[in-house]
Amino acid sequence: MAGLPKHSSTFTALRNPVYKRIWLASLLSSVCVSAHDTAATWVMNTLSPSPFLLSLLSTVASLPFFLLTLPAGALADMVDRQKLLRVMNFWLAATAALLAILYSFHILNPELVLVCVFLTGVGFAFNAPAWTAIVPEIVTNDELPSASTLSGLQLNIAGILGPALGGFALKLLAPNWIFLINALGFLVVIFAVSKWKRASQAAKLPLENFLESFATAIRYVRYAPSIQVVLARNVLFSLFICVIPALIPVVGLKQLKFEPSGLGLLFTAMGAGSVFSAVFVVPKLREHLSSNAIIISANILLVLVYLGMAVVSNHVLFMIVAAIAGIAWTIAASELWVAGQMAMPNWARGRMNATIIMFSQGAMALGAIVWGLLASTIGISPTLELAAALLFASLFLSIPLSINFVSELDFAPAPVTGFSHKLIHIPRPHDGPISITYEFEVDRTRGSEFIHVIRQLRLIHLRNGAYSWRLHEDLERANVYRIEMMMPSWTEHLLQKERYTKTERDVLEKAAALHVGPNPPIERVYLCVNRELMTHLALFAHPSTMPTSPLDLGTQEMGNTA
Repeated sequence: MAGLPKHSSTFTALRNPVYKRIWLASLLSSVCVSAHDTAATWVMNTLSPSPFLLSLLSTVASLPFFLLTLPAGALADMVDRQKLLRVMNFWLAATAALLAILYSFHILNPELVLVCVFLTGVGFAFNAPAWTAIVPEIVTNDELPSASTLSGLQLNIAGILGPALGGFALKLLAPNWIFLINALGFLVVIFAVSKWKRASQAAKLPLENFLESFATAIRYVRYAPSIQVVLARNVLFSLFICVIPALIPVVGLKQLKFEPSGLGLLFTAMGAGSVFSAVFVVPKLREHLSSNAIIISANILLVLVYLGMAVVSNHVLFMIVAAIAGIAWTIAASELWVAGQMAMPNWARGRMNATIIMFSQGAMALGAIVWGLLASTIGISPTLELAAALLFASLFLSIPLSINFVSELDFAPAPVTGFSHKLIHIPRPHDGPISITYEFEVDRTRGSEFIHVIRQLRLIHLRNGAYSWRLHEDLERANVYRIEMMMPSWTEHLLQKERYTKTERDVLEKAAALHVGPNPPIERVYLCVNRELMTHLALFAHPSTMPTSPLDLGTQEMGNTA
């Protein structure tokens, strides 16, 4: 890819003092969060004997990502991301402190634990898109690959250290102190982010408003088959992978009777498996297998993990099973993440990543409820055996939903600028709706080819901002067609022209080449005036006061005002 360095060490980005400060603060906070999660799981186990409530912790932590990540992604494109990060880390610090206070005053119950976990999830749901968006602002292009690797490494290190430290701390401290330390960790992140002197950036084009940004994300998913396949695979994976966070604590605490330190080591083993997978396993698999084959292999490994969780009763063997679970999870998740990045253009990356997170976390929340209920009704081992059988059966969907196609996609930007004629009036940024028409004259022998290209053109226009698209055939002139699409605003029309990729521009040029008229296809731009027209007509409800033509509207209004 042009612009990316050919050689980059894993730790290159740490030479950047701003990124290094924020990364170290985030690492410290992530370790505290992992210890906090271990303490919260232990507290829920002491407050209620119900396996369902224990598995529900995973659901309420995932639910905010399903409900709020897409609006959060749109918000991160509209406000100062640095301020948004500070606000959300204050929110996260407050939720951790609230849990500490409730425990200190002995008024904590299972319901309040779930509420606090949900509120923490809200903070992370708004924090994630903003953090993803600011990393390219902090680091250079040469440092970006390293920053991407370090972000994953940070989570894996936290997954190893946090649970182990949390389990050990529970032997020495009450859980409220762990919650309080986690709150202080978020304050460290706020300090590090505040020290970043962000360069002011002038927008090249007006920004979309919140509703336009939200609607554009929905339309892109609706009219982009590649994203739909990626979303389907992520949802399918999430429905089954949530068995691990939902039921590993249940098996460890309810069946194997782990102590707090043992519970921490259990999560540490899973984190160690993730690190081993990321450093050694994934690179080797990518040298020999396609993306689809790698994910299938990881799912087969997960089937064995679920069967192991159902039958293993030895503590050490169960920790080995947890480590293998971390290996399989990382293999599949990393490959799905890469496929997702390759299936989206740069302009939609924030919103599409938010969409994938939303669907994945929603599936995890739903799956955790289902597996938790099944564990409470039919038993833990039968539930794990059922999950293994269903996951194996779902592998057959990997054939029609293969993600190998993403390597052939080309999202290099290729904006289209200018108009086929000069406009006599430039609308204001949020004026609209805007109607754009293109007129084609097509050789009748190439009519079927034209229709094939037009179908591709329709998806391109709709996923890049149009909310309505029609193809009309001229009844007075043979083989003459007119495309008409509607854009919500003038800003959206300008942004649509900026969003085209090289592949999409090739389709646009192919459609233009099918035109056989003496001049290029005619483009016309119209500004909708229906609202203004209806307002004026309401002033002339009596027939005697109706204007004789639309041009008389302004004159009669001036007379009435006088």
